[in-house]
Amino acid sequence: MSGPLIDVNVSFGQWPTRRSAGDTPIELRAKLIERGVTEAWVGSFDGLFHTNLTEANARLTDDCRAGTDLRLIPFGEINPLLPTWEAELQTCAEKLGMPGIRLHPNYHGYDLNHPQFARVLSTAAELKLIVSVAVLMEDERMMHPLMREPNLNLSPLAGLLNKAPGMRLLLLNATKGSFRGAPLDRLMQAGQVYVEIAMLEGVGGLENLLKEVPPERVLFGSHAPSLYFESALLKLQESPLTDFQLRAVSHENARRILPLAS
Repeated sequence: MSGPLIDVNVSFGQWPTRRSAGDTPIELRAKLIERGVTEAWVGSFDGLFHTNLTEANARLTDDCRAGTDLRLIPFGEINPLLPTWEAELQTCAEKLGMPGIRLHPNYHGYDLNHPQFARVLSTAAELKLIVSVAVLMEDERMMHPLMREPNLNLSPLAGLLNKAPGMRLLLLNATKGSFRGAPLDRLMQAGQVYVEIAMLEGVGGLENLLKEVPPERVLFGSHAPSLYFESALLKLQESPLTDFQLRAVSHENARRILPLAS
């Protein structure tokens, strides 16, 4: 496609149960550039499984700064159950200059009713950070028997958003059918909540999503390297989108919640 393309759902690192094409920073950067991506928001698989998040976040920052041919924006990993999460959050925001964080409740062992999760949201809002919550990381058909990921219950989020005014919340991998409908609609009405398209399924998936979700709340995401980048790109092409919708999803919505000055 022509014009800018911002991918808000990219990760560096290797998934522990399998290798994927492009699962090194150099390979993935080359793939994104080849496919026309101009900017990517990047998390780290290490943040899901390593106990030392300070080192994982520092590596992520270094990897994002290593190349100048593509704008890579690091999103640091925070685990609310660790006693050092507040210091880690401050480090991400102030020392590493990250504009946002990623949370993986399923892999860190808490649900969205946990009081520490609410504290992370309110603290991040005070620091004006974008908060990305990964609803899912793998399709259940791909999960290793020892790494079965339960569905994340999103229902507590609407009430928590009222306690964190101004927060920008990005739900990653949240467009599968089981997360759609009334629960997602309530979230959209509760605050600045956004979704991306990596796990959309079915013919005309993006067209159907835009009937449920305002076009200004949908962003482009590929979930690379876990999913084929081309699959996400095809979602932009196979749905009959207006120019306004295509611009909004491909880059304008992302640019609005994360201006270049950031």
